[in-house]
Amino acid sequence: MATPTGKTLETTTAKTNSAHGLRDLFEVGLKDIYYAEKILSKTLPKMAKNASTPELTTTLNKHLTETNEHISRLEKIFEVTGIKPAAKKCEAITGILKESDEMINKTDQGIVRDASIIASEQKIKHYEIATYGTLHAFAKTMGENKAADLLAMTLDEHKKADAGLTELAMASINNKAFKADAISNPRM
Repeated sequence: MATPTGKTLETTTAKTNSAHGLRDLFEVGLKDIYYAEKILSKTLPKMAKNASTPELTTTLNKHLTETNEHISRLEKIFEVTGIKPAAKKCEAITGILKESDEMINKTDQGIVRDASIIASEQKIKHYEIATYGTLHAFAKTMGENKAADLLAMTLDEHKKADAGLTELAMASINNKAFKADAISNPRM
């Protein structure tokens, strides 16, 4: 469909949605991670419900509380930067969560599913660490110091959560899952 300027609607839309500078990239990133955090606030309870280990359930519930704090913090960042709060569909989180759902559905309730949930949660954390790290760098570069401080807080919490998941996996869950596998699938 042609517009009065002779351009097609698709071309006009593509230009409107493109990023022209660092602030545009920052805004797109904020809206992307805002979507991710909001969808995670709905997904983490399902993960916790499917966990069989009390330590993992507790960890996931703690992550849910932190996720709700991250949403509030992002809303504050929108406010201090003058960017209208909006969520933009995050294809990365959507893909990770689809994979997570498939793994939960393909594993029996128990320790192997717990190992799968930890793996999924760590993929999520790694995405969040990359995104918040980038947004923090953008905010610092642009002189958005209040936003940078808030992003740094969230980044630090995600790094700690990832380390806690690794510790939980390595201290017990992975070994128990491996032993369960060895018992049910001897390779001799």
